[in-house]
Amino acid sequence: MGIPIRQMAQIGAYVVRQRLAGRKRFPLVLMLEPLFRCNLACAGCGKIDYPDKILNQRLPLADCLAAIDECGAPVVVIAGGEPLLHKDLPQIVKGAIARRKFVTVCTNALLLAKNLDRYTPDRYFNWSIHLDGDAEMHDRSVCQAGVYDRALEALKLAKERGFRVTVNCTLFNNAEPARVAAFFDSVAALNIEGITVSPGYAYERAPDQQHFLNREKTKTLFRQIFARNRGGKAWPFFQSKLFLDFLAGNRTYKCTPWGNPTRTVFGWQRPCYLLGEGYAARFKELMEETNWDSYGTGNYEKCADCMVHCGFEATAVEDAFNHPLRALGVTMRGIRVEGPMAPDIPLDLQRAADYVFSRQVEQKLSEIRETERPGKQLSAAQ
Repeated sequence: MGIPIRQMAQIGAYVVRQRLAGRKRFPLVLMLEPLFRCNLACAGCGKIDYPDKILNQRLPLADCLAAIDECGAPVVVIAGGEPLLHKDLPQIVKGAIARRKFVTVCTNALLLAKNLDRYTPDRYFNWSIHLDGDAEMHDRSVCQAGVYDRALEALKLAKERGFRVTVNCTLFNNAEPARVAAFFDSVAALNIEGITVSPGYAYERAPDQQHFLNREKTKTLFRQIFARNRGGKAWPFFQSKLFLDFLAGNRTYKCTPWGNPTRTVFGWQRPCYLLGEGYAARFKELMEETNWDSYGTGNYEKCADCMVHCGFEATAVEDAFNHPLRALGVTMRGIRVEGPMAPDIPLDLQRAADYVFSRQVEQKLSEIRETERPGKQLSAAQ
């Protein structure tokens, strides 16, 4: 199916309003991460490597809704961790829909079946179920047997109940193009709303550091996948065609991390969903006081191999608005899978990585310990 026309129109109108207001940087998607805790421990994940005191933190309902209001983006993606572990998730979703936001909940689906009754189907709402390929590929990715079958069963149940459902797929350097293409065929046959796909980001703390893609391998892999289906034309991708064209090496894009700002239990995360290099207390502070030019491919070592959607999808959307015929051309003819690739951004001037995780964790633990002091708890109760 792909992105509905109504959703494209509302997001397009939002972009026009931002441009007419003269805003150079504005958000398209709020990445709301109300907890880090997960019920899986995937080898390629860098989101759950925190002490229990931090994993036990939850962003309160009021703070989640305030973040939606502060940011103002037309799309809210709720991720984690596993968001279904958050007891207030139904109220967060309901509050976002009431604000006429397009809401996506990203889930591994292990808890989906027993929680479906807490939600109501709505054209503003969809489940995004994490499936990194077929059963063998996915279970290897999440480091647990049987997860694919349980997720697929939950997906089918959600469809039966009338929910909109998409599949999000993260690929690593052990992905086989023919198997990925066959997987896309199989999930497309389930009449889902669409597929989102992205190369995995090389999280510095992920247990498995051997299977992350560099940029050259990413482009080659996606060309080989798209070549198996007329440039990807027959698959219902739930993302910009120009972003997919970028993955295949046909575009040179710089990332626009402010397009997908992230709110976590730490605050507003600088600079993006993938990197926690500092935090702002308010959204306005994030947008106005972040040194955006110090991040991105060519600027920062940690960004060297990144081609992930949360950094580059907003860039592709901006390109589509600036060059609508270019976007239409890719949609009509499919993604080019042969010929020379676009030049890449040179890395010779990038700054060295700054490893800040430990001190940020210690700072957060100090804040938690302060709130747990008996005097503080008594004051809060009064």
